[in-house]
Amino acid sequence: MNPKPTRRTVLIAGAAAAFLPAPLARAAEGAPKATAALQPYASYWYPDSLPSGSPGPGITWRSLKTWRAATDPDLAFNASSVPLARRFTPAPANTTARGGQARIQSLVSFGPTSSNPSQGSATADTYALTHWAYIDELVFWGGSSGEGLILAPNAPVVDAAHRHGVPVLGNVFLPPAAYGGQLQWTRDLVQRDASGHYPLAAQLVAVAAAYGFDGWFVNAETGGDSALGADMLGFVRELERLSEARGQRVTWYDAMTVNGSVSWQGALNSRNQDFFQAADDMFVDFRWSAESLASSADRAAQLQRDRYELWAGVDVESNGSNTSVDWDAIVPTDRPHVTSVGLYRPEWTRNHLPAGHTPEDFHAADDRFWTGRSLDPSRPDPADGWRAPAVSVADRSTVTSLPFASTFNTGHGLRWHEDGEVASGTPWNHLGLQDRLPSRRWVVRTDGQRPAVRFDFADAWRGGSSVLVDGALDRPAVLDLYATRLPIGPDTVVELTHRAEAGTVRVELAVAAAEPDEAGAAPPYTYLPLPAGTADGWRTSTVRLTGLTGTVHAIGVRLTATGDGGPVRWRLGRLAVHGRTGTGAPAAPSGPRITAASGGDLRLAWNHPAPGTVRHYTVHRVLPDGTRRFLGGTCQRAYFAGGLTPAPGERAVRFEVHAVGELYTASAPATVTHAW
Repeated sequence: MNPKPTRRTVLIAGAAAAFLPAPLARAAEGAPKATAALQPYASYWYPDSLPSGSPGPGITWRSLKTWRAATDPDLAFNASSVPLARRFTPAPANTTARGGQARIQSLVSFGPTSSNPSQGSATADTYALTHWAYIDELVFWGGSSGEGLILAPNAPVVDAAHRHGVPVLGNVFLPPAAYGGQLQWTRDLVQRDASGHYPLAAQLVAVAAAYGFDGWFVNAETGGDSALGADMLGFVRELERLSEARGQRVTWYDAMTVNGSVSWQGALNSRNQDFFQAADDMFVDFRWSAESLASSADRAAQLQRDRYELWAGVDVESNGSNTSVDWDAIVPTDRPHVTSVGLYRPEWTRNHLPAGHTPEDFHAADDRFWTGRSLDPSRPDPADGWRAPAVSVADRSTVTSLPFASTFNTGHGLRWHEDGEVASGTPWNHLGLQDRLPSRRWVVRTDGQRPAVRFDFADAWRGGSSVLVDGALDRPAVLDLYATRLPIGPDTVVELTHRAEAGTVRVELAVAAAEPDEAGAAPPYTYLPLPAGTADGWRTSTVRLTGLTGTVHAIGVRLTATGDGGPVRWRLGRLAVHGRTGTGAPAAPSGPRITAASGGDLRLAWNHPAPGTVRHYTVHRVLPDGTRRFLGGTCQRAYFAGGLTPAPGERAVRFEVHAVGELYTASAPATVTHAW
């Protein structure tokens, strides 16, 4: 995409300005204040030498060369604990989406480079990415000359991505000299030791292994000479070799060419193909054209590489789903896709919203971005100028084993709920607590009026959100929830926790034991009635999959209005599928302890229960009157509690740590106290 003349000040001869000012601005704009010395933050480094002078408030200058896992004080808070899940591609939801062709890479700045909390924070206003089903690679974007150039993703992002099968890359950013870049930093990165190896390549691989993420995005925009180009190429080759041995990957950004100069090509050509060959894939700068992408695909084939290992950059930072894109140059509808798509800064869906926006406002914008104007991936709007990922790319799922459960928790909320009750009234965000979420949001199959479906934050069974179906039901409506590959046994059951808030509705479980015959077709559902119930509020209905054998390929619900035809408000708070085994609570964590304390700021740690599978941990405070107050949750075995104050008459604060299993059954508490 050649930048328009009016955007020259934004793109400045390529990606330099587009890739730099926003991270720089956000380092000062909206960055959390460092209120506690014990507060852990996401890690960032310079390659070796540090800038002259002193860092700004809240910034810590560190050298990657001197980093060691054994002496990293925040590693326990920053290391991911969720392994990268395998995923599968079901029959596409529409006839235009394709599997095995274009993929989606997403470059996201989740927060400032510095002062980005390791384990979420006390606000619901965050980029709570949920459309993982369309993403193949996530880049934890950021970096600036005044804070640090190398960013390790924080654990909540990696845990959420891995749960949905998406690898996450850290970012290596060497900025242009015009934006504070120093050639010395590039030379530091590619320095060799006495044996001719690149020690910082080994350091990057060690960081990714210790932190549990999947590799690095290398963006070298500080230009130099041909000797520097040769050193950078050698560095990338060694980084790739070492990464491959550890199951990691490397993405190269189209900026530095083989002669060491920075010249954004907008194509795969002779000036950058050696870097592409040294890496797993390459982000093609925004200045591509239809012709340059076509020639890039041809060149990739000549190199015996997959054309879909090229990400054609699409800059959505400023206009999001209003961005004008030559989609037919990347993902044409009448022939094979040309390359993959690299979305730069899709967190526009949050950042463009006015002050005071709600979580529902964010998810409405995010659904529009990823699904399209129809808000239903099974029936795209052909007149929509924004070709949303759901229109071109088949969704994927990781729901393949039992037990499986979801409380439709998006990883942020205005309150925290447990078993339908408010356990904390404090807004929060923590992506690591996000559930595996429905991938096709929202497919509604009906011959009548289509009710609205969304994540809602006014009430939840557990966490911060639930699924709300709201509107007229003049005909039965089927809501697709999950594409699955779950085995059916003689004791397999499905549980739904739900409530009707307006109107009366008959609910049936929809289960498909086979794929649809073709793309865009409805799953061949069998409808199983839920047991009758009269209780007000939340209730849990259990359905046995009697008469079904083989594999569950899809799960949904069918809703039929049974009242006077007025509007219906029906809420789904939990879905669980399990057999007779694996339904018990995990064992309690062992060895709970306070590892550091400063006034009301404490660091807690504990040991993983053995045996047992743990989804995450929750931390509660027990007040002198016995009241339990939810403080937070984490997938790690360490937690930071900040700003605590003694309750009246309280001489020691008491904490309970629970291990939570895949079905959200909680262990007995592990208790630790700390004297005030």
